[in-house]
Amino acid sequence: MIPPEQNAEFVCAMEDVLEVYQRPYDEARPVVCFDESSKQLVKETRTPLPAAPRRPATTDYEYERNGTANVFMMFEPLAGKRQVKVTDRRTAVDYAHAIRDLVDVHYPGAERIVLVQDNLNTHKPASLYEAFPPQEARRLFDKLEIHYTPKHGSWLNMAETELSILSRQCLDRRIGERTRLTAEVAAWERSRNTAECRVIWQFTTPDARTKLRRLYPVIEPVGSPLVEH
Repeated sequence: MIPPEQNAEFVCAMEDVLEVYQRPYDEARPVVCFDESSKQLVKETRTPLPAAPRRPATTDYEYERNGTANVFMMFEPLAGKRQVKVTDRRTAVDYAHAIRDLVDVHYPGAERIVLVQDNLNTHKPASLYEAFPPQEARRLFDKLEIHYTPKHGSWLNMAETELSILSRQCLDRRIGERTRLTAEVAAWERSRNTAECRVIWQFTTPDARTKLRRLYPVIEPVGSPLVEH
């Protein structure tokens, strides 16, 4: 979506995220992009026929809906690492448990995790307090440095790009059960991490001030003060 012109709130959040993306790699303070997406679970009603000589693989047009699942993406672009977590839902509690995995499982040695995420209502420190006792919630919160992408600025979140790649490479077919979805996503994660697919963000704040200048408020020049005679 395109944000309104002369939007100070948008450019403030955008420049904040762009500054984060220009930081050099720091193992003690990894930059991690966080996002999520839903996946419709679709079961086959008839067993597909595999390909054979002079016959393509065949899938029946009928299918059975089997609910939905949620996919959390945690992506560290400079290290080429991503962790994907499949859950039944994407509530505040599910988000909080994903954050605890990020802190305690994936980056236990980090001094602080620089977290880039959107403004979804569950993506708040308060979600930690919904899921854990206050001491635990505060411990996790103190391990995070959170930066929010602006509204209508999802293109600034590199985790969204990784979710798009996951969708094209792994999820663009019928998957009927959460267990199978979890296995398929885990296999994709291992393959992509092994390939060390890093992302070096090229779009900078000077670029934004030139190419997206219509989004910046127009500052009226201050007139000369009146002089009494």
